[in-house]
Amino acid sequence: MAKHTLNAAAAAVTLVCLAALGGATPSSAASPRVPSPTASSRFIPGSCPKPPKPIEALSGAKCGSLEVPENRARPGGRTIMLPVAVIPATVPKAGEDPVVFMAGGPGADTFDDIPFLVASGLNKNRAMIIMAQRGNLYAQPNLACPEIDRYNAQAVGLRYDAKASERPLLDAVKKCRDRLAAEGIDLGAYNTTENAADFADLRTALGLKQWNVYGYSYGTNLALTYLREHPQGIRAVAIDSITPPKETILPVTWRSARQGIDGILDVCAAEPRCKSRYPDLPRTLNEQVRRLEANPLVLKAKPPHGGDPVKVDIDGGALLNLLVANAVKPADLPAALDELSRGRPERVAQARAADSVQNVGMTAHGLSESVACSEWVPGSSPSDLLNAGRKAFPGWPDTVLAQAPQLPFQYDVCRIWNVPDRTAAQRVATTSAVPALVIHGTFDTKTGASLSEDAARTLSRSTSVVIPGIGHWVVPQSPCAQQILASFFSRPTAPDTGCAAGVTPKAFTIVPK
Repeated sequence: MAKHTLNAAAAAVTLVCLAALGGATPSSAASPRVPSPTASSRFIPGSCPKPPKPIEALSGAKCGSLEVPENRARPGGRTIMLPVAVIPATVPKAGEDPVVFMAGGPGADTFDDIPFLVASGLNKNRAMIIMAQRGNLYAQPNLACPEIDRYNAQAVGLRYDAKASERPLLDAVKKCRDRLAAEGIDLGAYNTTENAADFADLRTALGLKQWNVYGYSYGTNLALTYLREHPQGIRAVAIDSITPPKETILPVTWRSARQGIDGILDVCAAEPRCKSRYPDLPRTLNEQVRRLEANPLVLKAKPPHGGDPVKVDIDGGALLNLLVANAVKPADLPAALDELSRGRPERVAQARAADSVQNVGMTAHGLSESVACSEWVPGSSPSDLLNAGRKAFPGWPDTVLAQAPQLPFQYDVCRIWNVPDRTAAQRVATTSAVPALVIHGTFDTKTGASLSEDAARTLSRSTSVVIPGIGHWVVPQSPCAQQILASFFSRPTAPDTGCAAGVTPKAFTIVPK
């Protein structure tokens, strides 16, 4: 494949931009500015965000903010600011096409992912570009919802799927929505289409002829939307733990949960030592979900990283949610289920207690709810969700199956959040011949294997890679996946995927009887 380079004019603009990106010099009216791709989108050099825990890679980064319209359908409306960091490559002779990162969530702090990306070698051979998605931490405005964070901390002591838990959640959601709306924020504009247009504007504003894209989880949904709507300048796209726009609908959460949990239990059943110690784990899981839903455990447990004991309530829905969230590590799952069945709930209780410690204000729940309520929830009903749960886990109590894993009471939440239905524009397959790498892990309980297969089907030059024994967000957890990703960006049409054949899952925890 011919090597892609910046043309001379674009390179000159990029050099002006990067020279002006002063990590210690705030932006000012006198700062050089890159010509705007549109009248209301421009890059403004400035200082890097300052996370509570310093991020080493930002010390050598060139930073600034991208100013874009909040709602592109309203010319002349308010603009918003999205922080950007350009982190240089670690090798002297780096590739000339940088890689831009699209974080998960939606609503997760993008800058908090930088240490994982650097440790994974994403910026070893080419510069890495980080931009917080609209509404996220360090963006202006920031759609944080401390009200929801505080609810999540309290929810560990409540029934997962009871009305007594729903009422305080809906109250927290309403308080956050009312506050953000009172600030004049157009919540309907915080969606994947606008997000994708922000990244298209960023490439133009930085003067880049082309770049590479890497996204995980919701970032794959964003990357595929970006590829569909703004294919210009995309050299290659890598997606990790995939949520394809066309398939991302609330009932699908049950299919993913089943595929990921089966992936873990099947490996145990195929491993003599694990099978001998933990026979018939599917039956054990079914029994524990039914037992706990009928008679929840209420006890005190310490959070895993320290702190005072807190009250935790473990019902069937809470147990399922802990497995989907990987709060109980896959290697520990057989032991945890066996311990529960023997009246030893400490491992599971500690995992439940972890959510009592919340980084209040770090997650942009406003973006999360705006995306979910405009793109994922419309077009299905509570009965559709329940039927999907029954199909995935026959015989489980309906009270468990009525709530989507990790998104309890979402239909009621969305009635309060009240943003326009965007499914006609967003729930569309991405058809593209741009080289693509599709990565998923066999233990992924959030975005199941079938979603990766769905995405790859319409990407005609895609390479699909399965990494055994890895859960959600594969690359930071797998040296093999890191090698494959680097190979892909070097040779997008012929990556070296050979190491995947030799990967074996981590050994399961075996606890004596």
